[in-house]
Amino acid sequence: MASADADRKASGAATQPDSASRRRGATRQDGAMQTAATDMLNIEFPIFAFSHCRDVVAAVTKAGGLGVLGAVAHSPQALETDLAWIENEVGGRPYGVDLIVPAKYAGDEDGGYTLDDIAQLIPDTHRAFIDEILERYDVPELPADDTTTRSNTAVGGHDGNAPFSANAALPQLEVALASNASFIANALGPPPGFLIDRCKEEGKLIGALAGRPQHAERHQAAGVDIIIAQGSEAGGHTGEIGSMVLIPEIVDAVNIPVLGAGGIGRGRQMAAAMALGAQGVWCGSVWLTTEEAETHPVVKEKFLAATSADTIRSRSLTGKHARMLKSAWTEEWDRDDRPDPLGMPLQPILTTEAQKRIARAAHTKGSGAEKLANYFVGQIVGTMNQSKTSGQVVIEMIEEFIESVESLARQLEV
Repeated sequence: MASADADRKASGAATQPDSASRRRGATRQDGAMQTAATDMLNIEFPIFAFSHCRDVVAAVTKAGGLGVLGAVAHSPQALETDLAWIENEVGGRPYGVDLIVPAKYAGDEDGGYTLDDIAQLIPDTHRAFIDEILERYDVPELPADDTTTRSNTAVGGHDGNAPFSANAALPQLEVALASNASFIANALGPPPGFLIDRCKEEGKLIGALAGRPQHAERHQAAGVDIIIAQGSEAGGHTGEIGSMVLIPEIVDAVNIPVLGAGGIGRGRQMAAAMALGAQGVWCGSVWLTTEEAETHPVVKEKFLAATSADTIRSRSLTGKHARMLKSAWTEEWDRDDRPDPLGMPLQPILTTEAQKRIARAAHTKGSGAEKLANYFVGQIVGTMNQSKTSGQVVIEMIEEFIESVESLARQLEV
C-alpha cells in the first residue's frame, strides 16, 4: 500500500505540518486504519468520496480514500472517457462508480419511457408554472447552438432515453463493469438482481444506500456487500431519519459492513459514525467546494457562505425528496399556489432545460438566474466555508478523527 506521505505529495495536498501532525502522520503510515471497509477494498482510509467530478475522485483516491464517480449524468461515451482518465491518474489504486439502475420503472417492458413519451405526460399547468418563473426572473432562453450536456442541474436522459430508466442505465453499467473500478454503488432503491450478479461475475463489490433498517435488510438479502446508511442530513435524495439514530439501527440490522453517510465532512463526525458501528464513511457534499470540484462558481459561492440551516428537502428538481440549498427556486416551489411536483422521471424532464438556462445566466451578478441557482447539498454545508484541495480535506478529516479518538481514550484513563 502506498504511504500517506507519498499520496499526499501526489495529490498536491501536502503542507508543512507541525510536530504533532508529523507524529500522527507517522502513525498512519506505519499502521493505516484497519476496518472491514479498508480490508475489502485495500485502501488506507475508510473515506468514500462520492463526486460527479473525476478530478475529485482521483484526488481522494490518491490521498488514501476511495473516490466514487457519480455517473448518472454521464453519457456512456463520457463515462468511458472519465473512467479511463481516472485510471490513468490513480495508478492502479481502487476507485468506484455510482449508478442509478432501477429495480422497477414505468415502461419496464420496453426498458423505460423515452424522453418523447415523458414529454406527452407532463401537464401544461406545470410547463406554464416553469415558464412563469423564468419570465419573472428574466432568465434568457438558451442559444440555438447550445450543446450543454452536463452541468450541475437536474438529470436528463441520454440518446432519447428518459433519466433513471433501464435504457439509460444499462449502457452505463456495461461501461462500469468493463472498467477497473473495484466498487459499484446503486444510488436509489434496491439494486436489481442482474446488477448484483454481473458485479459478482466481474469480481466487483456492490454497495447500496439505505435510509431505513428495512432497506438495509433487503439489500443484504439481495447480495449487497456494503450498506451506506444515509441519514436525513445528507445532500441529494435522502429520507427522514437522522444519522445518529439511523447508523446504529442499520448496523444492528445487518451483518455486513456499513458506511455512515449524512452530515459527515469532518473527523469528529467520522469518529462519531464509527463509534456508532460504521466501518467507514460516505461523504458527498464536502467535496463540492474543493478546488477540484466542477461546481458552478455561483453555487460554490453560495455554499461557502451558507449555514447548516440553509438547506431544504424538496421535490422541486427530481420529484423525490432531495436535500438542496435554499434559493429562489425552492421558494417558488414552496408557494401555496404552485402545482405539486411531478413524480420521477417526469419532474427531472420538466426542470432540466430550465436549470440549464439558470446555470448559463447565473454568472451575472444580481440577476434573477443568480437568485434561482442552487444544487444538492447536505447540512454539512455550514462548515464548508473555505475552498481546499480534496487531498487536504482527507488529511484534515483523518487528523481530527485521531484527535477525537485520543480525546475519548483519555477520558477512560484512570
